[in-house]
Amino acid sequence: MASSSTVVPSDLEEEKAAAAAAVMDGGYGGVAGEEVERYLRADQIDFKSLDFEIEERMADRFRKLNSGGGGGGEHEHEHDDGPKAAWEIDLSKLEIGHVVEHGDHGTLFRGKYYGHDVAVKLLDWGEDGYSSEAQIAHFRTSLKEVVAVWHEFNHPNITKFIGASMGTTNLNIPENIPDHSSKKGARTALPERACCVVVEYLTGGTLKQHLIKQYRKNKKLSYREVVRLALGLARGLSFLHSKKIVHRDVKTENLLLDHQLNLKIADFGVARVVEAQDPKDLTGTTGTLAYMAPEVVAGKPYNRKCDVYSFGICLWETYCCDMPYRPYADLSFVDFSSAVIHQNLRPEIPDYCPSAMASIIQRCWDANPDVRPEMEEVVCLLEALDTSKGGSMVPEGKTKQPGGGCFCFFRPRAA
Repeated sequence: MASSSTVVPSDLEEEKAAAAAAVMDGGYGGVAGEEVERYLRADQIDFKSLDFEIEERMADRFRKLNSGGGGGGEHEHEHDDGPKAAWEIDLSKLEIGHVVEHGDHGTLFRGKYYGHDVAVKLLDWGEDGYSSEAQIAHFRTSLKEVVAVWHEFNHPNITKFIGASMGTTNLNIPENIPDHSSKKGARTALPERACCVVVEYLTGGTLKQHLIKQYRKNKKLSYREVVRLALGLARGLSFLHSKKIVHRDVKTENLLLDHQLNLKIADFGVARVVEAQDPKDLTGTTGTLAYMAPEVVAGKPYNRKCDVYSFGICLWETYCCDMPYRPYADLSFVDFSSAVIHQNLRPEIPDYCPSAMASIIQRCWDANPDVRPEMEEVVCLLEALDTSKGGSMVPEGKTKQPGGGCFCFFRPRAA
């Protein structure tokens, strides 16, 4: 909920009062037209439900304010080409705090929107200097298609979408903004033709960061915890695929954790919507090399099964708590790509890995996309695993893979 110091539009106060009344009246249990005189004891109020109801009503009101559907005058500065879409936000209400991370296609900030903590991803596909005008236009169009669907999602394993903007007018990035990223010194200036995506802020960091902490402690996650995290990712991907969305960049850096370490899929910057009535394969190399399916690396047409492959790599990484392909870090881009495509190169599954877990991993990263299971089936396979024993997955006397070194993701050198 917004704190007492948060400035909230006056009509939102009415929403808060209405929400409180709805919860105190028993929610959906009343009978239409029935007048009932009753007294309410304070110890009978479900304050947790009340908080949730108020938050939901306020969030709904924020969306209405930013869609032109209400709020009287909140959107007098509409785009020249017409009213704002339901998912577009008012950038003048967005406060940028500090840099969280610099990525391949933009910068992640922490900020506030109407006083609520949010994560702000500023996407700039032209920053690498390789994207053509046509490619940038294509990326922007694809992002519009994705957010038009994403803003309606309500799934526990998908980051909650607040809004987006296809431009950066009224976006204020303070000079000398604090940089808390691992790539300090990267540019933070406002890029041209950038897009802005705003989602809920999660305090648990990324799955990659979580695994790094475990690695530095010389520990692995318990088998039960690995399966729990994997189920979060599998359920999220299954949901996305059911909505005809291919993420295309599934990796542990794009998987966020909340304060209870529940996993949520994030970063839909290169995701694509594939219409059910006219499904079309995707082409072009998109994603991070170590997680890319062979057909993607080869530049061949691909579909949602590329996400299943990436899931297999993430599952191996979460189980082993180690870097994928670490022994091959010195390979060139060309040699590594060739090995993945032609020699079926994959991370080595430890011999002490339970056979059921190993089977899921191997099926997911099969070279043939048609052999890979649907994510819905992966969910069932994971749910069937026996995690009753718990504990560490490294048998007594066993250690992590030899070689040592820091936990960092394989980024092959250019050929």
